[in-house]
Amino acid sequence: MSMLEGQPRAVTPLLLDRIWQINWLLVLLLTAIAGVGFAMLYSAAGGSFQPWAEKQMLRFAFGLTGMILVALVDLRVWLRLAYIIYALALALLLAVEIRGEIGMGAQRWIDFGFIQIQPSEIMKIALVLALARYFHSLDMEDIGRPLLLLLPTALVFAPAILVLKQPDLGTAIMLIAGGGVLFFIAGVRLWKFAAVLGVVIASIPIAWELLRDYQKKRVYTFLNPEADPLGAGYHIIQSKIALGSGGVFGKGFLLGSQSHLSFLPEKQTDFIFTMLAEEWGLVGGLTLIGLYALVILYGFLIALRSHNQFGRLLALGITSTLFLYAFINCGMVMGLIPVVGVPLALVSFGGTAMLTVLFGMGLVMGVYVHRDLEINRQGEVGTD
Repeated sequence: MSMLEGQPRAVTPLLLDRIWQINWLLVLLLTAIAGVGFAMLYSAAGGSFQPWAEKQMLRFAFGLTGMILVALVDLRVWLRLAYIIYALALALLLAVEIRGEIGMGAQRWIDFGFIQIQPSEIMKIALVLALARYFHSLDMEDIGRPLLLLLPTALVFAPAILVLKQPDLGTAIMLIAGGGVLFFIAGVRLWKFAAVLGVVIASIPIAWELLRDYQKKRVYTFLNPEADPLGAGYHIIQSKIALGSGGVFGKGFLLGSQSHLSFLPEKQTDFIFTMLAEEWGLVGGLTLIGLYALVILYGFLIALRSHNQFGRLLALGITSTLFLYAFINCGMVMGLIPVVGVPLALVSFGGTAMLTVLFGMGLVMGVYVHRDLEINRQGEVGTD
């Protein structure tokens, strides 16, 4: 009986120590970014919490709780579950092909009745987990062997191809780019990237023929949006008008004319950054970008602080994914890159994307909590 009574006392200090180790400033930064999203969704609805802001706030509260719980779990548990999580995400992507829900011309969601999920968002984190585990199990000599890079290459391109068929070019690009970052961080030589890049460039004519008409139109629109101002170029032209009309300090909260007069498309999702810039101007846009920059900086510092390769790869991979979310979304609404439908992490309306990002940031925080843990290539405590 005395031993049973002693166990809770031993566990409780360990749990409290892990809670204390959580980087609460990073939690605050993520909450601030989400808070910007709540305000913009409130504005997008004309000064109402319905239909977007209230749902987004509830999702964030649920996701924030999950993020803390994820951070408290031993990092070795996530290492052992990495391939299982990847396999489940891949199975969900396959299920989309069979019975996925179609919305806005794309088949990307699975409706379970009580919840609707977008598996491609889940795969962004699952892929990082799987690649981090794989490269953690190799030493630098193994990474230099081309044959050992075939499996991780398949891990990247299998979901990318499935996502491209939905079709979702933006997410496919994120999966390939995020995977490439993990390859680079793991130590793959630059000449191999150059060889792959050469193959990609050579295959552009073939890839162009495989693109759907609307995807080709997006490229044409990116190059010259004014050629069809009332058709394919309408979205990006209106976005640029809204961005420019905001000026330095913006028109004021709830006073964005482009968004509230319905000139700005998808203001609650893909073009929410444009609405922010119109209402809060350059200052508001740079403030949000600054918040993202701080979170990304924290992620890189946490990775550098980790004493195990799995933690380093995991933190850098997820932080890079967050960077891709912000960079691609902001770049497309500014007309710097083609419109590819990538949401602005924690700001755009969407449940799967928000919960996935928070789960990923929970893993990053878990790397920080367990930063002094040494894990060998077999996933056990200790060095090889």
